[in-house]
Formats: sequence, C-alpha cells, structure tokens
Amino acid sequence: MATSPGTSPGTSPGTGPGTGTGTGTGTSTGVLVGYDGSPDSEKALRWAAEEARLRRLDLLICHSWRWPYPKDYVDDAVKATIERLGANLLNEGVARARRLVPSVKVHKRLMTGPAYAALDLCAPEAELMIVGSHERNELPAASTALQLPARSHRPVVVVRRSPTARNRVVAGVDGSSGGDAALALAFEEAALRDWDVLAVYGYWEPAAFIGTDLAGLSDPTELKHACATRLEGAVAPWRVKYPQVEVHTQLVPRGPREALLDAVQTADLLVVGDRGRGGLDPLLLGATTSAMLQLAPCAVAVVPSPASFGTKGPRALRPTAPTDG
Repeated sequence: MATSPGTSPGTSPGTGPGTGTGTGTGTSTGVLVGYDGSPDSEKALRWAAEEARLRRLDLLICHSWRWPYPKDYVDDAVKATIERLGANLLNEGVARARRLVPSVKVHKRLMTGPAYAALDLCAPEAELMIVGSHERNELPAASTALQLPARSHRPVVVVRRSPTARNRVVAGVDGSSGGDAALALAFEEAALRDWDVLAVYGYWEPAAFIGTDLAGLSDPTELKHACATRLEGAVAPWRVKYPQVEVHTQLVPRGPREALLDAVQTADLLVVGDRGRGGLDPLLLGATTSAMLQLAPCAVAVVPSPASFGTKGPRALRPTAPTDG
C-alpha cells in the first residue's frame, strides 16, 4: 500500500496517530478491529463487536486509507477526496458496530499507510486485535492477516468465517511459553462464550524436541508418556482457574500442523503461539502458526509469547498460568 506524499505510514495527514474520537490514552482500553468495508472486514467487525460486549470493553475501529498513485505524484485535492472517502467508510463501520452492540462504546481511528502498520500503531489502546482474512490458500505474503500477527505485541484474531455453533476452541500445546500463552487465551475465550476447549499436542516431530528434556527419548512409549505428562501439566492449572469450562486433551503422534488441522475441522477458533521453540527471526511467525493462518477453516488467534518480549518492540503483559492460592 503506497503512502500519500509527505505522510508517515499509519498517520492521517495533518494529524497524529489515532485520528478520530476515542480515549487516546495509550493504555489497553478495548478491542481493536481493522475495517475497510469488504466482506472479510465485515466478519471481523461482527467478531470484534461481540468480543467487546463479552469482555465489557470499548470497541476501537481503525481504517487506513490508501494513496493509489506514485509517491512523487502530489495533488492535495485528490488526497483530500480520498481521505474523505476513507472517513465516510470508517463512519459506516462505526454505525454498523453501534447497531450490532448498542451497549458498547465505539471509537474510531482514521489512519494511512499499510494496514498492518496502522493497526500496530493503535495497538497500545487494545487488549485484543481483530482482522478479517481471505479464504484458505488465498493469503498473499504481504497480507495484513500474516503481517500483523508477526509484528504485534497484542494477541491477534484472524477471522475467516463466522462461528458455526460448534462451540469449541482448539489450543495448540507444545511445551513452549507460546503454547502456555495460547492456553490462557483459549480458556478465557471458552469461558466468555460458553464453549469447550480441546488442547492438542502433536508430538511426532523430532526437531521439536531439540534442546529440551525430551531430546534423548528414543523409545516411542517413553516419549508418548512424557508428552502426555507435559500436556496434562500444561492444562491442569487452567482447569482449576476455569472449572466451568469443559476440557478435552488430545495427544497425537503426528506433526503439530497435521494434528491441529484435523482438530480444527470441528472448531470455531484455533489459538496458537506466535512461534514454537525455534530461534526464528522475531518478524517471522513459526512454521506451524503460518500454516494455520493459511489453511485453518476457522478463526485463528495468534498470541505473542512471554519469550518474545523485546523482540517486536514493547509488549503488553501476557497472562501467566494460575497458581494455587
């Protein structure tokens, strides 16, 4: 997405980041959703509106308008017209949201530049970020649905379709801090929506155990037992914190991508960490997470792990596993 001449990415001309009504406090105050009037963003808006209602938070709607001409082409009248059209579209989104959830306070931000950059600038005002997505296998590498989760220090929900009353959250577990963060959000969503949780551990991928306490286990029975213990240990504290949530666990002797893809066929939401145990570039998602964003038929939530603190810029505190007492 090109930027209008003389304008910084994510900033509306003549104004600072976060143009529009709202708190502008720089603290986490609500649910943030990207809106551009497309069918994909309409799905995201509906999800975000319900999320804000359930969490009793404000809803912040962001639209980033585009400069469709070469950077060196300057026409203030055209720029003003495009910005006005963007403002009108944003106002339509606000009106739709208010009809969906009359009890929720709705704010707006008019931005410019790449959508993922604009949303990330608004992230300090959000506890959760929501964006729409194309259908499976149609995500270009530069899409917001891939770029934002890789950069954001907030959890990002990528909405592909509306919930289909399966009433289930699948969480990917791998023994990493990202897997623990994914469980935290999965249980929270399940409690809010009265859904159940399926925690899935796909463990038959030797590379996943390099550098861990399981690296030396070559006997399949011993490895299965150790992984089962790890899965139950990861889930146990969340069972205690959310006793009202029905919980299922699934230990699958396959790679995590295959295990999760099978599980999400009967789910409304998949929650995964931004990356597993690999030492990746901080602006790259893990291979399993990238595959889920491309292939999962349901909404996918990507949760930054505590281990990623400082790698993408300042981050919000992540929920930690509850402790007894």
